[in-house]
Order: sequence, then structure tokens, then C-alpha cells
Amino acid sequence: MSTLELDTPLPRVRADLRPALLVLALAAIALPLVGSLSTWVTLTLAGLAMGMIIFIVASGMTLVFGLMDVLNFGHGLFIAIGAYMAATVLGSMADWTQSGSLWMNLMAVLPAMIVGMLVAGAVGLAFERVIVRPVYGQHLKQILITMGGMIIGEEIIKMLWGPQTISLPLPEAMRGAFLLGDAAIEKFRIVALVTGLLVLGGMLWLLNRTKLGLLIRAGVEDREMVESLGYRIRHLFVGVFVAGSMLAGLGGVLWGMYQQSVVPQLGAQVNVLIFIVIMIGGLGSTVGCLIGALLVGLMANYTGFLLPKAALFSNIALMVAILLWRPQGVYPVTNR
Repeated sequence: MSTLELDTPLPRVRADLRPALLVLALAAIALPLVGSLSTWVTLTLAGLAMGMIIFIVASGMTLVFGLMDVLNFGHGLFIAIGAYMAATVLGSMADWTQSGSLWMNLMAVLPAMIVGMLVAGAVGLAFERVIVRPVYGQHLKQILITMGGMIIGEEIIKMLWGPQTISLPLPEAMRGAFLLGDAAIEKFRIVALVTGLLVLGGMLWLLNRTKLGLLIRAGVEDREMVESLGYRIRHLFVGVFVAGSMLAGLGGVLWGMYQQSVVPQLGAQVNVLIFIVIMIGGLGSTVGCLIGALLVGLMANYTGFLLPKAALFSNIALMVAILLWRPQGVYPVTNR
């Protein structure tokens, strides 16, 4: 091989920014339809915050499918568990949640998040061991058996907390809104937006900048090679499943606080949004999941304001339009 060939730089892969520009395009189209700039700012920030909550909820399933090729239709169970743990923990810390101090409120929400993630992760570990492990590589059986697992989980939730709706009010300092010019920005949505950005940054750093992330991605590409180096891929993949369950639990905490109530069917209800987001983003794509979640959050808020009766249909219409443009999603990473 000649020196010229060795010195020739590798061609750069150009980043495709068109899907990301969809978020800006949707916001730009909504501005003249909404009419008022302050109302548009309020709706846009609310949509972005809602999108980040959906991203946290959906990122766990994206992680599990992208790295393990597991279609877990029982993902909603972990979301419901996170929400119920938030209701339990915050309900026992009334002195902290009813305080006007933001720091005291955050010190109540933080243990609710931690407990929700830990319990969801523990349930996820049992779920993987008992339900998912026997059907690795069998997508149809995965769909059926994980849906059955979620139904059983819902019935257990009813046994523990009852079938009725449980109130989950926001901590005192997170209620209401503050003004940004003439636009009203809800305080809790800022908390959700910051939490979502931290989760996104942590996922990208873990998967792309750490040895653990390298081993996980290498195990997906060539399991035998990684195992020949002395690493146990099964243990890594179990860890991925538990991490996905914990992310769902964290998302459930935020979703329950966003709705300010929890019901046993919460997970099944959110599952619909999750699948819309994953189909839009591309199966297994973290960045695609983010784009899909932001689009869904913005679309829900804009149509809820402009055409309330079309709000439920709007996200399905959005998914259909995007899949007609890119059938594998905006950032596909797999042809499975």
C-alpha cells in the first residue's frame, strides 16, 4: 500500500439534519395559526417539556430494543410503578411538598424519583428473568407474553393500591407559572425539561464515551467475539433491560406529576404514545426517539389549542405523514 493511500483521510459522514429541522418547521407553521406570539411561546415551551417527559418514558424501550432486539409491550408496567411510587413517597412527605421552598420540594421529588427508579428496576429484573428471557429472538412471542405480563402487573397494582384514581398534586413551589414577557411558563415543565436534558446527555455519554457503552454496542454487533474476550454479554444485557425499566420508572414519576393523578391503566395509556414516538424516531435510535418525542409533544399542544377535537388523532396523523416520507423512521439504525 502506498504512502499516498495511507495518508488519505477517511471520508466524513455528513449528519442528516433534516429530521431535526422538522421540530423547527412544526413550530414555525404553528406560529401564524396560533396568532398570538405569547400564546405560541407558552404552547411551544409546554410542548417541549411534554416531549422531554415522553422521551424519558420512551427512551427505556428504545434502549432495550436497539441493544437487545426485544419488543417489550409490557414497558408500561414500569411506568405505572414509577407513578405509584411517586404518589406513595410524596404522600408521606406532606411537610416537604406543602412547603413554599423550592429546595424542600426538590428534596421530596428526588427520593420519589430514586424510589420509583429502584422499584421499577427490581420489577424489570424479575420481568426479564421470568417473562422475557425464554423468548429472546422470537418477536411475536415477545409481544404476546409481555402484554400478558403488563395485564397481570396492572391487576397486582389494583390489589396493592386499589382500582380508584389516586391524586398526585404537585409540590407547592412547582405549582403555577411565571411570566416570560406575556407568556406564562409553568414551573413544573421547566423541571421536566431539565430532567429530560440530563437523561439525554447521560445516555449519549454512557453509550458513546464509556467502556461499558462500547462493550454493549460491540456485543450487539458480535456477541461471540465479546464473549471470547471474557465478558459475559448476558449480564450486560440484563443490565440494559434493568436500566430501561429504571428510565421508565423515572418517566412514570414525571408523567404522574404531569397528570397530577395515577390510575392502574396509566402504563397502557402511555404505551400508545411510546410506540408512536419510536415509530417516528426509528427503531432503536436514541436521537430519533428525542425528535419523535418533541414532535409529539408540540403537535399535542398545538392541536389541543387550535382543534381540541382533533388532538387525539393528530399524533397518529403525524406518524403516518412521517412514515410516508421515511418508512423506517427519521433516524433508523436497524432493518429488523
